[in-house]
This record gives sequence, C-alpha cells and structure tokens, in this order.
Amino acid sequence: MRIVASGLAVAALLATGACSAARPPEPPAAGASPAANATAAERPAPASPAASPGVPALTPDQAQAALIDAGDLGVPWTAGDSTATWHDGLLKAGTAQPDCQRLLDALYADELLAPAGPHAVAVLDDGDDDAQLRYQVYASRAADVDRTLAWLRAVPGTCGRFSAQTTAAGTETVQVADSGLGAVGEARQGLRVTLTTQPSTDDDPTTLTVDIAVVRVGDDAIVLTAGALGTLPDRTTEETLDIGVQRLAQVREQGRAQA
Repeated sequence: MRIVASGLAVAALLATGACSAARPPEPPAAGASPAANATAAERPAPASPAASPGVPALTPDQAQAALIDAGDLGVPWTAGDSTATWHDGLLKAGTAQPDCQRLLDALYADELLAPAGPHAVAVLDDGDDDAQLRYQVYASRAADVDRTLAWLRAVPGTCGRFSAQTTAAGTETVQVADSGLGAVGEARQGLRVTLTTQPSTDDDPTTLTVDIAVVRVGDDAIVLTAGALGTLPDRTTEETLDIGVQRLAQVREQGRAQA
C-alpha cells in the first residue's frame, strides 16, 4: 500500500508541475511596475555615472579646468557673477503647449541637461551688447546626451513659432530655428530662440535672441547658452564651442597621461 500511495503522490506532483508549466504567468497587478515584480537578480542595476569602459570618469578638477574664461573670447567679454537683466522678465513665461513649455522652462532654469557627475559652469558678460553667456561642462552618459540632442532637433518642428505670457513683459512671440552648428564634437545640436514682446502700449517691442547648444564629446557634454537683447555678437556660439571642445580634449589627454 505504501508503494501505491507513493506512486500516487509522485503522479500528483508531476501533474501539478505540468499544469504550472503550461499556465502562463500572472500579469502584474494594476499600477505595479515591471521592476517591482522582478526578482533582485532580474532587476537592472542602477545607472552609473561612470564613463565608457576603459575611459576614466571626468573629475571635478577636470570639469573646472575645461571651462573657458573671458581671456578666451577677448574684449568686451568679462567674468560675470549675476543673472542677466533680461532673464526673469523675458524667459519666465508660460504657454499652453507642453512641448514648448518644456523649452521655456529649460531656458529659464538653464537646465538643458541633467548632470550625472561633476559639473562646472562659467558666466561671461558683454556689457556693450547687454549679452550674457553661460558655459557648462558636464560628466554625463552618452545615451542621456543623445536623448537631449534628439529632443532639441525636434523642437523647431513642434515649436517653430508660438505665443507665451511673461510675468513682467506681457505677451511675447517665440520663434525657434535650427542654428546650423558646424561639425564640432561627436554629436551636437544648436537652436536659435528669438523672443519678441508685444507691448500693449505704444512702447517699442523688445527682442531677446538666445543661442543654445549641446555638444557631446565621448561621455562628457558641453552646454552653451548665450543671450542678448537684439542680436548676439557674430560667431559667439561657434567660436566658444571650438575653443571649448579643444580644451576639453586637452584636459582629457592630460588626465590619461597622468594616469
């Protein structure tokens, strides 16, 4: 009898295993994320800010050393230490179009790219043209930078021209166009954003021109924002990026030589 009972028990276990194998897995509960239902071994590891394999991550000292300064651009640029006079009045604005609002928010906060590691910034002013330039060096991840570049490439198509309501200067018309950057870095995208107020009185319109550029160099990134009332000094963006990419490459080369 024990042998028969044992045989029945084994058969039952085999049948149960067969049913379990044939039955599809239960779907996750509503609202639960795939990561929450995965085992610890199946969950992806947290993203690391480390550079590509074999390439040391950019250090804080290297990010600082890769910045440009007033001496690189010459007169009339000087070191700046405050926000441009036109910043809050013309960049703090709202629009009903979500994609375009994202651009305005990024311009106002000067956060086109989120850092994944060390980050350094330099601010330069041109008093003759009421212009300000913010130059940033980021330790990032190539995939993150490329996602930002893809978004920027799409902006002229989705937000080529729209209206926004400022907090201090009334309604403004915003125009966005590809700035046509040359071959700098490994990947790049630039935009020219023109914001023109539409005063309700007899005052003349005010125009702010802002050039923005993101350039990827390996896993590092350069972000440039340059704005001026009226128009920017000629070739400001191109010259700044040319100098900046060369300096970042030199800093990286020095780091490899000292390793």
